[in-house]
Amino acid sequence: MTTLPIIDKKILGKFGPYTFVTGILLIVLGTIAIVLPGVMSLGTAIFAAWLLLVGGVLWAIHTYRYDAKSIMNWLKPALLVGVGLLMLVYPMSGVAAVGLLLAVYLLLDAFGSFVLARSIHPAKGWGWMTFNGVISFLLATLFLIGWPATSMWLVGLYVGISLLFDGWALLAISWMLRKGAKE
Repeated sequence: MTTLPIIDKKILGKFGPYTFVTGILLIVLGTIAIVLPGVMSLGTAIFAAWLLLVGGVLWAIHTYRYDAKSIMNWLKPALLVGVGLLMLVYPMSGVAAVGLLLAVYLLLDAFGSFVLARSIHPAKGWGWMTFNGVISFLLATLFLIGWPATSMWLVGLYVGISLLFDGWALLAISWMLRKGAKE
């Protein structure tokens, strides 16, 4: 016997008409990324570079205001700004770095999935968790086999697929909420 989770009406109430529009936009963006993965890979690396750069500047302001005399406190903002600038100046290397980080993430995800599957075996769902681990391991292997050359298209492709699935999930939520409102 299974028990269904109680649906929080407050959370569902926060999904409005923008859920549908956001879903459509994410599907379009994800599709463009899948068709043009190189463009999305560069965009992802440049976006990450700007995040690092802005984060480094904000951290430097914080360090200046609260403990400007300690050289060790300047290390983190210097690294953030330095890495961000390097990724902006050398975006292809930035794509390779993002690709390597994504491969490491996928390897850790695979390991975590295998551990979780083992811990819940023989309960329902352990097979799906094992399957998730196998897929994550295969995706990481794809990255690592051809790294750094494959990063140029794999980063964009993976980001595009993620955006596409996010968009479809939001559309499904929007559809179910509209369907539920009519009943």
